[in-house]
Amino acid sequence: MSADIMTLLLKALGETLRMVAMSMVFASAVGIPLGVLLVTTARHGILECMPINKFLAAVVNALRSIPFIILMVAIIPLTRALVGTAIGTTAAIVPLTLASIPFIGRQVETSLNEVPYGIVEAALSMGATPLQIIWRVYLPEAMPSIVAQLTTVVIALVGESAMAGAIGGGGLGDLAIRYGYQRFRPDVMLATIVVLIVLVQAIQFIGNTIAKKLNKK
Repeated sequence: MSADIMTLLLKALGETLRMVAMSMVFASAVGIPLGVLLVTTARHGILECMPINKFLAAVVNALRSIPFIILMVAIIPLTRALVGTAIGTTAAIVPLTLASIPFIGRQVETSLNEVPYGIVEAALSMGATPLQIIWRVYLPEAMPSIVAQLTTVVIALVGESAMAGAIGGGGLGDLAIRYGYQRFRPDVMLATIVVLIVLVQAIQFIGNTIAKKLNKK
């Protein structure tokens, strides 16, 4: 493989890492509170409010039912309005973020539901406020599971970021399509696949390591 291709591969890897990192930060800022609301506003939750819970659940389910490639195309006007363009790495962050928010919300909801309700009841009996229960009971108890779940989301984002290359989103997917497929370069395609595999393995290892360190059981 030529030095030029190696340079392009490193550049594409950097673009993928940027897309995944920024999308994860933005999506987590909305998705984690969303997951908390889904749990706390549910029946018998500490902030029980079924109308809000049902509305949030409906929105989450609706967004999760849209295939990423369709979502990416459907929100092109929104992407263009937010970042000034519908192609490139920056533009790809918008649909990646929007697609990840409901995914993170459901993953966090699952993790929080694993917290024994007896611990929550004990906090309530001692006069803890809902906010105190969220910060001092739910999140600390569920943190190892949340980290493990978010690791899954990051890996899914890597795959979706590669898919974004199909419409000029940049990154490893764009490199594989433009050089590996359109220019009939199987070596580039193979190199891209290898890099993606190594990247996913590294993310999974880091996520597992952090989750184990947070697990005090």
